[in-house]
Amino acid sequence: MVESLRPPARPHPSERRSLTLLRSLFRRTLEDWPSEPTADGQPARVPPGVCVYAVGDIHGRADLLQILHRQIAADAALLTPGTDKLVIYVGDYVDRGLESCRVLDLLIHQPLEEFRAVYLLGNHDAWLLSFLIDAKIGPTWLRYGGDATLHSYGVRLRPSGDDPRHFEALQAELRERLPRRHVEFLEELELSYESGDYLFVHAGVRPSVALDQQAVDDLLWIREPFLSSRRDFGKVIVHGHTVEAEPAVRANRIGIDTGACWTGCLTCLVLEEGSYRFLSTGARGPAPRLE
Repeated sequence: MVESLRPPARPHPSERRSLTLLRSLFRRTLEDWPSEPTADGQPARVPPGVCVYAVGDIHGRADLLQILHRQIAADAALLTPGTDKLVIYVGDYVDRGLESCRVLDLLIHQPLEEFRAVYLLGNHDAWLLSFLIDAKIGPTWLRYGGDATLHSYGVRLRPSGDDPRHFEALQAELRERLPRRHVEFLEELELSYESGDYLFVHAGVRPSVALDQQAVDDLLWIREPFLSSRRDFGKVIVHGHTVEAEPAVRANRIGIDTGACWTGCLTCLVLEEGSYRFLSTGARGPAPRLE
């Protein structure tokens, strides 16, 4: 009992940095203003006869993707026969979690049966493609989860500081180990997709720019001023990228990144006519650590 009364040990500096990064990734809202999704002043809808399943950021959690796929299949089995079933993945398949390679294998080789599928590009997916071309981005990419992706492809990391030759060697080994079909999958990812009154992107949109003129960097990276905007964009934006403790439902956007790689909660938004609901793997604990 005396042991339990001792003050906790101060965290190691590396642990403090990890905690600071983790807290920074979870959005803290100054004001909650949930509302029903609307477009041009009317309740948002998907086309009749269509049911859309939008999957949040996976980040190397193949275990959660398999669970969510089973939930989606079970949910879809209850739909009216003949319903057009569409699954949209909002990107960030790789990094942070330890099974990026397996995530891509599942999406490529074991897709949901009898579903149309749309795969969007996330900033982490773009980072991986960029590293294959430019090894100089290696230090930054590895710091934000690329180390776990290398691990998943059997590329062994060695202490080296920021020696450029080290990252060139990692790049060469990854090029050798990365299946050609994985590269093709990443290169074919789309930037956005529309269905009815909804626009699906990875990160969001710039409020002051027309939807058909958005910059790629904003679609992949934006947070503010998008997240705080109350502007009617003409479409409800469904996005990931910014981690929330639970799905964020606003009049003009729905955020579905619930931090799966840390929380064990991978979220799917289900849209059918004028209704929406969520499927989730629930809190199943953090991913294994990269040793």
